[in-house]
Amino acid sequence: MFLEVNGHRLHVISFGAGPTAFLAVGGWIGDWELWEQPFEVLSRRWRCVSFDHRGAGESPVPPEAITPDGLVDDVLGVMDALGIERCIVAGESLGAMAALGAVVRAPRRFRGVVLVDGAPQVTAAVARPLVDGSRADFQATVAAFVERCTPEPGVEHLRRWGRHMLARAEAEAAARLFECYLERKEPPVALDRVAVPALVIHGTADAIVPPSVGEWMARSIPKASLVRIEGAGHVPTVTRPREVVEAILAWERTLPG
Repeated sequence: MFLEVNGHRLHVISFGAGPTAFLAVGGWIGDWELWEQPFEVLSRRWRCVSFDHRGAGESPVPPEAITPDGLVDDVLGVMDALGIERCIVAGESLGAMAALGAVVRAPRRFRGVVLVDGAPQVTAAVARPLVDGSRADFQATVAAFVERCTPEPGVEHLRRWGRHMLARAEAEAAARLFECYLERKEPPVALDRVAVPALVIHGTADAIVPPSVGEWMARSIPKASLVRIEGAGHVPTVTRPREVVEAILAWERTLPG
């Protein structure tokens, strides 16, 4: 479906029903499909919601509308548009920053937060090549990024799918999604301000966000658990969905109602 959220038309999906609502955000220019395989299992008992965030998939917006605050606004805006009062929010990769921003801004609306191979901020070393590469040769930059994200054996079919999925975005939107974080004047989310329970999931073979970052996040968030997925790269929601789902379900059983 397409919904008007904060003045922009966003592509939103909702699967399943149940007492638990789970809202997931993709990373960089990855759309909701990054969560497709986990949703296949989770939606049997939960309401699973995702959306193509600004600049990704079928949610094109003017590049100047891609801002850190706007991405957080849309997490809460999608919840409001669908009548979701409280949920578990999840962010994969760059989407972790939108998820963290939402739980710090409105903690009472979230039972917990799941952070998959993410970080609370971007570094110029990671972001600048993707910003410049998107503007210089978008297709080649996407192809190289997908290759680095998926070191697992036997996943060429997933790499092909990933290249096609990411290429639906526009090059300038891809650049802005990283550049807006490099340019922001306010500091990133302080992890000690995350008041809800957190689950940090990180692949041990992640070449984009080092596993040490996930370990540091789990130590820094007051109520956090860490699950390492051995041998997984940067997108275990795609390459190792069963283990991601098992970690989420086990953690959810520990949460207060």
